[in-house]
Amino acid sequence: MNATTNIQPFSADDFANALAEHNYEFAVGQTVKGKVVSVESSGIYVDIGAKSLGFLPIEEATLSGASRSNGDAFPIGNEYEFLIISSQNADGEVKLSVRRLLFKQAWQTLRDYQAESKVFECRVIGTNSGGVIVDSVGLRGFVPRSHLSDTSDLAKLIGKMLPVMVLEADETRKKLVLSNRQAAKLAAMNQLAKGQLITGRVSNIRPFGAFVEFAGVSGLLHVKEMSQKPVSDPTRVFQINDMIKAVVVDIDESRDRIALSTKILELHAGEMLDNSAQVFAEAEERLEKNISKLWEA
Repeated sequence: MNATTNIQPFSADDFANALAEHNYEFAVGQTVKGKVVSVESSGIYVDIGAKSLGFLPIEEATLSGASRSNGDAFPIGNEYEFLIISSQNADGEVKLSVRRLLFKQAWQTLRDYQAESKVFECRVIGTNSGGVIVDSVGLRGFVPRSHLSDTSDLAKLIGKMLPVMVLEADETRKKLVLSNRQAAKLAAMNQLAKGQLITGRVSNIRPFGAFVEFAGVSGLLHVKEMSQKPVSDPTRVFQINDMIKAVVVDIDESRDRIALSTKILELHAGEMLDNSAQVFAEAEERLEKNISKLWEA
C-alpha cells in the first residue's frame, strides 16, 4: 500500500523564523571559542558561531594593549579563546578581548600560586621609594623594600629576575604584592637539613638566646644550646654582628623555626665561653666527632 506524504513548503520566512529561534545570545563576560576569518588594521573579525562575526579591536588583542602585527599574532584560520566585552549591537556583532581574558587568567594563576605558597620568578621593571615594581605573569606587581633580600641598591635590580611569593592578589583592587624575602627563606629552608653546619651573623640577642641570620633565613641559638656549661647571660658568649658557626638541630617548617646549637661543637664543657674562636676554627672536625650525639638527643 502506497502512503501519501504531505510535504509542507519551507519558505524564506520560515527559514528566517527558524534562524531567529536559534540561541545566538552571548553574555558580556562569557568566554567563547572563535576562528579568525579576517585581519584588518583596526582589529580582527572572528567567527564565534553567531549570526554576525565578532570583532577584536587592536587594543584588546594583547596583554599589554600595545599594537603589533595582527596577521602574525592571529593567523587566519586559527582558533582561539576570546572574552565577550560588549552586548550584541543591531547587527548582532559583539566585541571581543584577548587582553582581558589573559588578565583574568593571570589573576587566577597568581591566586593559585598564593594558595600553593609557590616560588616563581618575575622581572623588575622599575623602582620607587617603597620598593620595586615587577612584571609578574604579565601583571604589574609590587615588592616592598621590607620584602627584598637585598636593599642596598634598588636601581641595580632593574631588568633582573627575582624569585618571589604572593602576599596579596586582589583582582578587584588591582593590587598585587609580592615578597622576595619569603621566597628566599622558603628556598633556604628547603635546602636545610638536621646536622648541617652553617655560618651566620648574630643579628639580635635576647635573654633566652641569640638570633643568627644565614642564607636568607634566621635561626635561634637558644641559651641552653650555646654551651654544655650553663650560660646565664648570652652576651658573655656573643655580640651582635659576630660571625659564628652553628649546627642545625631542628627544623619546624609549620612554625617557620630553625633551632641551632654550638654546644654540640664542644669537646669539653665550657669551650664556647673560654675559646669560641678555636671551636669555630675546628667546627667541621668537631661536628664529625660529635654528630652521633645529635641523633641521640
